[in-house]
Amino acid sequence: MDLPTIWFIAIAALWIGYLLLEGFDLGVGMLLLFSTHKDRERRLMLNAIGPVWDGNEVWLITAGAATFAAFPFWYASLFSALYIPLTIVLVSLIFRAVAIEYRGKGSTDKWRMWWDRALGLGSLGSAFGIGAALALTTTGLPIDANGDRVGGAFAWFTPYAVLGGLAVIGFALVHASVFLGLKTDGDVRVRARSFVVRWSPVALLPIVAWVLIIQFQHGTPITWALVVVAVIAVVFGWISARAGREGWAFVGVAAFLVAGASSIFAAVYPVVLPSTIDPAFDLTIANAASGEYTLGVMSIVTAIGLPLVFVYQGWTYWVFRNRLSVHHLPEAHDVKPAVASASSASASSSSAS
Repeated sequence: MDLPTIWFIAIAALWIGYLLLEGFDLGVGMLLLFSTHKDRERRLMLNAIGPVWDGNEVWLITAGAATFAAFPFWYASLFSALYIPLTIVLVSLIFRAVAIEYRGKGSTDKWRMWWDRALGLGSLGSAFGIGAALALTTTGLPIDANGDRVGGAFAWFTPYAVLGGLAVIGFALVHASVFLGLKTDGDVRVRARSFVVRWSPVALLPIVAWVLIIQFQHGTPITWALVVVAVIAVVFGWISARAGREGWAFVGVAAFLVAGASSIFAAVYPVVLPSTIDPAFDLTIANAASGEYTLGVMSIVTAIGLPLVFVYQGWTYWVFRNRLSVHHLPEAHDVKPAVASASSASASSSSAS
């Protein structure tokens, strides 16, 4: 197996890892828009992802950086053609991060309502933009022989982009509900399990359609076998959720994503970005990859750094492995900024002197 193929597999694994870990973060954010109006239950949902959400985003940064270094022509064509949806993703991620950090800095209903909306809409925009970008990577963009986009700024806005966006949104909602069922107790747990049982057959339809479209266009016996594994896994996950076995439900949904996404990447290999103008303009691992020296250095660095990522993330999940309930949460209270506290103390000291 040559280095470009190894790095194609590595980048596919990074994107799958990102969707697997960040998927429930995005879904919890979106669920805040409609799942409950009780503040303590909303805080419980946030506390379920609180220790891990920023660590999960490491996978997004790593996937983007690896694509840039290993396949610069793929990165350049994709990011120049999709600068509008990727800007939406960037702004949405900023909204999410700021909302998570600032929601607890005030205790009024209005303060919390606006930050909840920022978190929900930021999660929605992130999920849609990432799904659209990944779908277009596998279905194609109007690029010419130089890898440049042909058409206007919205040439990317196709039914495939919408399908990919809805696919990641639907998966994130189901994945988040399974995660909340596993990590929480009380009404949030019951409501999350009910959502999975009732709505997952509908919410997962876009991602199933995406997988089947790719398989009918490029499928092989191996990729179809992965599709069968994905179907078995999601049925197992749904049955487990219905029986109240949240751990097995999480395993089933996770296996569904890994098998389904692997079938997509394996089916389009060795193409990394198809051209909808002419197949001769497709970007492949052969014409989009960096040189052997660059890929070799990247392989050495990854062999050292990736195990460290696995260790610290595994340790984080182990430390925060117990269930949470609303009884574990303290009462909401105002938090005075440290700078303001220091200024007040200094003013008081000056007055006293």
